[in-house]
Amino acid sequence: QVQLIESGGGLVQAGDSLRLSCVASGITFREYGLTWFRQAPGKEREFVATIWRATNIYYGDSVKGRFTISRGNGENTAYLQMTNLKPEDTAVYYCAAGRVILSSIRNPNHYGSWGQGTQVTVSS
Repeated sequence: QVQLIESGGGLVQAGDSLRLSCVASGITFREYGLTWFRQAPGKEREFVATIWRATNIYYGDSVKGRFTISRGNGENTAYLQMTNLKPEDTAVYYCAAGRVILSSIRNPNHYGSWGQGTQVTVSS
């Protein structure tokens, strides 16, 4: 059974940095995409970043150059380092896992396992 637990959200000011963590169990990294999505009130769930099949990394256009996704040394943790945060980054951030193909990594409907989400609020 796949279990994902996020942590690290909070309230920060514009320009600040924050690091989110996703501890995953029940997955084999080389078979899965481990992905961060976010959802702001009234908006659709948005692709943020993914580590696909352990070594391939992709970012959403809105966070490219500011966010970095990485794996922990223990392999069962994925981090999302967020820098130069903007008010428009305010959202609930979710960690998701799934055996997705490359063309589907940005589609939340292709992920079968989700964490509970962690709130990130950026004030101006």
